[in-house]
Amino acid sequence: MSLLKFILSKTFLIQIGLVIVAIIVLCFLSLQWLNSSTNHDQRIEVPDLSKMSLDRVQMALEEQNLNFEVQDSANYNPKYPKYSVIEQNPPPGNLVKEKRKIYLVLNPSGYRKVKVPNVIHTTRRQAQPILRALEFNIGSITYKPNIARDMVLEMRYKGKTLKPGTHLMKTSKIDLVLGDGTR
Repeated sequence: MSLLKFILSKTFLIQIGLVIVAIIVLCFLSLQWLNSSTNHDQRIEVPDLSKMSLDRVQMALEEQNLNFEVQDSANYNPKYPKYSVIEQNPPPGNLVKEKRKIYLVLNPSGYRKVKVPNVIHTTRRQAQPILRALEFNIGSITYKPNIARDMVLEMRYKGKTLKPGTHLMKTSKIDLVLGDGTR
């Protein structure tokens, strides 16, 4: 019975009341601090940065009090100017708070270089898919007297003989010299 007397005592009930008031005041103050420090209800629309150079991006984002970070360069896209924005995250039109980072992916200056595979002494039927898979273009096809019909005898790039293992830009045009099947 002494526990029940203690719980119902005036001192205990005053202490419980003070604790409840302290919790309510702390919650109210915490919520007010969060509202002011997190810029609650503040919204800035993210601009469309595609095809912009980094200088123009920096000016556009500084005006709106936003930051940016370049993540990486993508594969070259000829539809976009060199060193311009290809992708951005968050996308244009999204609403963000001030000082938010906008992550950018830039268009490199050109296609990356790829090692030319060894397709010498393979058939045209085998060589063309290998070259196309590496995103090379097949240029002109010429024939040379050789017993092996349609066998690749040499590769040429801009009129010069091309050795396997040479590095060329993707989409480079490679000319093939094939055997014509005569003795």
